[in-house]
Amino acid sequence: MALRVLPRKAWRNWRRSDDLRIPLHSTAVEDASRRFLLYGALPLWVVPGLADWWMHRRTRIEHTSGTKESVVHALMMTEAGVPVLMGLLARVNPLVLTVMGGAALAHGATALYDVSLAVGEREVRPIEQHIHSFLEVLPLTALSFTACLHADQVRRTLRGGTDPQDWRLLPKEHPLPARYLAALAGVIVAGVVVPYAEELRRCLLTAAREGSRR
Repeated sequence: MALRVLPRKAWRNWRRSDDLRIPLHSTAVEDASRRFLLYGALPLWVVPGLADWWMHRRTRIEHTSGTKESVVHALMMTEAGVPVLMGLLARVNPLVLTVMGGAALAHGATALYDVSLAVGEREVRPIEQHIHSFLEVLPLTALSFTACLHADQVRRTLRGGTDPQDWRLLPKEHPLPARYLAALAGVIVAGVVVPYAEELRRCLLTAAREGSRR
């Protein structure tokens, strides 16, 4: 079943086709929407994430909700990261759209649990709550723009995706430029992965120190 969903042969030469052209000056709706999604929504997603990390640090998360909340943050990043990775590399079809929709719902539910956990253990200031608003709406924004750019695939999804190709993870016919993917990966690593890895490490070290004192 796994081989059917992820056909290896289709991915072997996925970088050999022509890159997707993203006109920078076109005023066509499709081009403008794609530019906003790729150069606006996705990179700027890092900004509220970094701000949220700073709020956790200011309120000394390692001495309050600690590792438990930090692990929830890692879970939310995974829930957001998997559909983003699929959208960047794979052909948008009913499989990808279904994963994106399910991940958005899971992310919203996890975010609600995260806030419920945090307010019982540490101070959650109004500005942090406002930051959360951006983090919760951005996955839905990205999903909405993706759906608009692939309205035909949304229709196929709603009709159940009768073609076997609808439920296979296939590479994009025209992949995104390698330089764009590398730059976005650098932004995500520097602005999300490194800060939240530092947070989890800090929480684990604090928990270990406090445990050794007992």
